[in-house]
Amino acid sequence: MRSRTGLIGVPAAVIAIVVMLVVPMPSVVLDVLISANISAAVIILLMTMHVKKPLDFSVFPSILLVATLFRLALNVSATRLVLLHGYAGAVISSFGNFVVGGQIVVGLVVFLILIVIQFVVVTNGAGRVAEVAARFTLDAMPGKQMALDADLNSGVIDQAEAGRRRREIADEADFYGAMDGASKFVRGDAIAAIVITAINLIGGLTVGIVQQHLSLSEAVHRYSLLSVGDGLVSQIPALLLSISTGLIVTRAATDEDDFGSDVISQVLRQHRAITVAAGAMGLLGIVPGLPHFAFLAVAFVLFLLSRRASASVRESTGAAESSVPAVIDPDSPQALAADMKVEPLELEIGTNLIDLVDTTRGGDLLERVKGLRRKLALERGMIIPSVRTRDNVTLEPDSYSIRINGVEAAAGSAPPGRFLAIGEGLELVPGEPCTEPVFGLAAKWVPSEARQQALVAGATVIDRSSVITTHLGEICVRYAGRLLSAQQVRQLLDRLKATDPAILDEMATAQLTLTDVHRVLCSLLDEGVAIRDLVRILEAVTVKARVSRDPEGLLEAARQVLGPAITAQHAKDGTIAAITLDALLERQLLEAVRTSDQGPYLAVDAQLAEALVREVQAMATQVEETGRDAVLVCASRLRLPLQQLTAVGARRVTVLSVNELGPQVRVERVGVVNVTAAPV
Repeated sequence: MRSRTGLIGVPAAVIAIVVMLVVPMPSVVLDVLISANISAAVIILLMTMHVKKPLDFSVFPSILLVATLFRLALNVSATRLVLLHGYAGAVISSFGNFVVGGQIVVGLVVFLILIVIQFVVVTNGAGRVAEVAARFTLDAMPGKQMALDADLNSGVIDQAEAGRRRREIADEADFYGAMDGASKFVRGDAIAAIVITAINLIGGLTVGIVQQHLSLSEAVHRYSLLSVGDGLVSQIPALLLSISTGLIVTRAATDEDDFGSDVISQVLRQHRAITVAAGAMGLLGIVPGLPHFAFLAVAFVLFLLSRRASASVRESTGAAESSVPAVIDPDSPQALAADMKVEPLELEIGTNLIDLVDTTRGGDLLERVKGLRRKLALERGMIIPSVRTRDNVTLEPDSYSIRINGVEAAAGSAPPGRFLAIGEGLELVPGEPCTEPVFGLAAKWVPSEARQQALVAGATVIDRSSVITTHLGEICVRYAGRLLSAQQVRQLLDRLKATDPAILDEMATAQLTLTDVHRVLCSLLDEGVAIRDLVRILEAVTVKARVSRDPEGLLEAARQVLGPAITAQHAKDGTIAAITLDALLERQLLEAVRTSDQGPYLAVDAQLAEALVREVQAMATQVEETGRDAVLVCASRLRLPLQQLTAVGARRVTVLSVNELGPQVRVERVGVVNVTAAPV
């Protein structure tokens, strides 16, 4: 119903307005339309006062144009009726006789005052505000887009939120640009009102004296008063729309829901100013010769208002203070126990990096870290522990350190006033050469004034917060297995009680413990496999546990059910670049698999192991130069020991078993490993 009204009703109404300009209207219909015009102006004014931000009423410029056209059409219809019949309906007659007392001079003065208020004060100011807002909004667009891209790259927001914010930035620029032009409608309408009223006065007198042969006083009483009444009827909604224009362009987004709440809350916070005003009015009230009652009454009202505002401020301050936790003695057992606790994930920063976490100085590192935790939770299926961020005076001023369970896992630097430039054209820009901390690429810390120069040279420029956040994210992924605690696994299982209780019952029947599940999930994360599909992981592990609870067997069962997802993340255009083993070599390695308390391993000669890793790494490097990920495909029994063997010498090579290859990908053999040695 709503879509049909918008599709048919609104265009039909606009066409009807145009028709009003040429088709005579009965006086009764004109009365109804004039009343509707005033009502619409009141509704628009109230809507502008209740929006929280200007974009909540983004159609206002178009509505302003339609309302102006409607009002002018009413002027034309009223003029036609006045000149033809000497009567334009009860509304215009009432404004001409009752509102201004039947006095043409009074009516003209009131009309001109309304014109001055609308044209000189409200419309002129609103037009200037809209012009400045449009200019500033357009100038700020590049900076907002860059900040948005930085938040997206660092994981603070996802793609959907980034798209919404981009649309909001574009809509904001379009809105203020449209308001800059729409304010000209209101200004032109004020000028048109003066011209139309003057024409009506001259035309009415001419018709009354020349055609109707009335005396001058009779012509003034019949036609001029109606012309003034028509002008007043049109200027009241015009003034309301001018006020609406001023409100919408001066409205700033706040925490309150409407303009009235903003005014009350902000004025009442200044209770001292109200108290001083009450005292000033009281002094004026006792000055001889001045009206005592008026000033003393106002002083009394202001005094009561200031007392109420002061009490409200004290209540809010007391509530805020009560919400602040009590300060704990740093030497108390509670404080010492808190300091003794080893945090699972810590970020220590030097003194020159404190500005990144200080929100009063524009620091956004903490917000980006929160976004990173959300991003990793959605991608990896685990909740990264809260990152404890603190300064460390023992670090170099420009350095930071990432600690896992109290042990430093990575470190880096982020000098103030610098941006990290990576990629091409580094030799063309000034800066200190360095190595990018995540992928080990050549980079430079360039001064902020050389940022644009680096972009022109073709380099990718990253701010300090993004560098630290990206490095932290890479460390979290690398050590995800260490960060996943048994308590977190318990929380993941508890959430399944509401959605998949049957799988928990099956786990209990198969005697699958929390420790078994924790070990499997940690192993998956260590091998770079996401655990988002927890239900299917538990189903596969539960089935395997009925036969054997061997940790390696449980892990392979989980990987096999996740095989399509694992291969998909390494495929490009539906093709996976596979490195395989020579048949003879694979047979020798299968015969060399041994089992210990730490799991399976390859009992092979050290020379064979070294040659195997070296050749796999060389082939993987050649594949990576083509922009693809290389994977080593082998028998299922060999996957885990080969993964452990290549984890040090060929870190970026993923080992997959043939059982994990998904049917949706095509396997392209890019190399065959063929080294020979005798097993021990």
